[in-house]
Amino acid sequence: MELRGGNLCFLYLFSVFFIFSVFLAQSFKQDEEQVQRSQFPDGFFFGTSTSSYQVEGAYLEDGKGLSNWDFFTQIPGKIADDDNGEVADDHYNRYLEDIELMHSLGTNAYRFSVSWARILPDGMLGSVNPRGIIFYNKLIDNLLSKGIEPFVTIHHHDLPQVLEQRDGGWLSPVLREEFVHFTSICFESFGDRVKYWVTINEPNMMAKFAYLKGLYPPAHCSPPFGNCSTGNSDIEPLIGMHNMLIAHAMAVEMYRTFFWPKQNGFIGIVAHAFMYEPLRDEERDRDAVDRALAFNVAWTFDPVVYGDYPAEMRHCHGLELPRFSAKEKQLLRGSIDFIGVNHYSTLYVKDCIHSPCPSGGDRPIMGFLNTTGYRDGVPIGEPTGLDDFFLVPRGMEKIIDYVKQRYNNMPMFVTENGCTLQTQENELEDGDRINFHKSYLASLARAIRSGADVRGYFVWSVMDNFEWINGYTKRFGLYYVDRETLERTPKLSAGWFASFIRNNSHNDREEIRAASGHNKTIIFSQLEAKVAEM
Repeated sequence: MELRGGNLCFLYLFSVFFIFSVFLAQSFKQDEEQVQRSQFPDGFFFGTSTSSYQVEGAYLEDGKGLSNWDFFTQIPGKIADDDNGEVADDHYNRYLEDIELMHSLGTNAYRFSVSWARILPDGMLGSVNPRGIIFYNKLIDNLLSKGIEPFVTIHHHDLPQVLEQRDGGWLSPVLREEFVHFTSICFESFGDRVKYWVTINEPNMMAKFAYLKGLYPPAHCSPPFGNCSTGNSDIEPLIGMHNMLIAHAMAVEMYRTFFWPKQNGFIGIVAHAFMYEPLRDEERDRDAVDRALAFNVAWTFDPVVYGDYPAEMRHCHGLELPRFSAKEKQLLRGSIDFIGVNHYSTLYVKDCIHSPCPSGGDRPIMGFLNTTGYRDGVPIGEPTGLDDFFLVPRGMEKIIDYVKQRYNNMPMFVTENGCTLQTQENELEDGDRINFHKSYLASLARAIRSGADVRGYFVWSVMDNFEWINGYTKRFGLYYVDRETLERTPKLSAGWFASFIRNNSHNDREEIRAASGHNKTIIFSQLEAKVAEM
């Protein structure tokens, strides 16, 4: 019996080792996959992304008012390192330096957002802050002078705190009119030079984190999704999302009616888009994948393409899901010129309608399902620095194909993609980040070869910044930012991305040097050696 037990133990350990070895082999194969700039169409945008609260700082300079994030970050325990965006990367004062960094990378686009509280500190009941307008005019003009196309996001999570307190934030229909007023000022002030607009970044993620899980302001939630002092996780995410979608449609109608005839720009919306795979090869988990995609990606895009919510959501929520009026459906239908996809990772999905879903380590999400990054203890891909973010390059091709099929291959941009590392002890030598971008770009190139109309790829982010509830504990940047001095230092990935954009070999020494815009001989001699090894 002891011998038999030993054999069983050996067989178990061997099978675990074998599965893990196969997983590692697949990961290394993904890492070694080569991708070149020439595999992407002419005119393709390669850019970087940021958002106002995460990089600007200057939180009360030149007439800016308090935002909801300025207020929220003062509550103890809300942010991982109890830090805030009062200084952030001081992009407000260092924007010329940062534009030089982008120019040195060779990027031809920069996606940034406008601080609502910097333009309209008191909402539409107050006056426009002229110094806020001046700042964004200078930013746009200097980008264009370097051949960098501005992609402007009008609302990226942060709004004036007065709108939260006075109106009730996105739970109130009043925010629709507030948003349209804000967008009209942006179009009037910047639209003669800005040709690509995003109305709202990740309304699906904002609805979930603000009103389902209570992790973003105003921190509303209820069990089993969270334990907040106020909120209803069954209803409020649906209401918040409803108001954001209608606000988007109203703003687009106003743009197309009054501004587009002279400005001829393009306007879209961006969703956070995980890809999903069934935890088990069973029909109920495959059905759960369909629901997960509907409750995330299609929740944003179905209304703005087809004029109504996904049938999967209506089936699950019934009367709880708000209804659009006939006029609202007409406004919503076709209210985008392009689709923006923020894609980082892929997760397994487990059905919770026909199967028990204990709380434990799995995470319940809307749609009566759970998500997890592990199957039988084996991760879906190489882990990164965030629990739900894994290196799963195939997910990029799959999510693009899903969007292509569901929305008749509308023009698309990958508006965010990037990773934070598991260990941040030596951030400058971020070979894992290079492997991440190489493999995801290779997957994106396959999707384009299969016919997907993708027109741009934006790295999150050009530099380390304030990563919302993670504060400065997680870093996604191509440039390292010293929290004391705010000095920007190029990482290995900055040199690689510059070389990739120029379609040169990865060990081109002059291109590596050019990537930083700095004369850091010692740093770049070290980076050159590392790049040459890859």
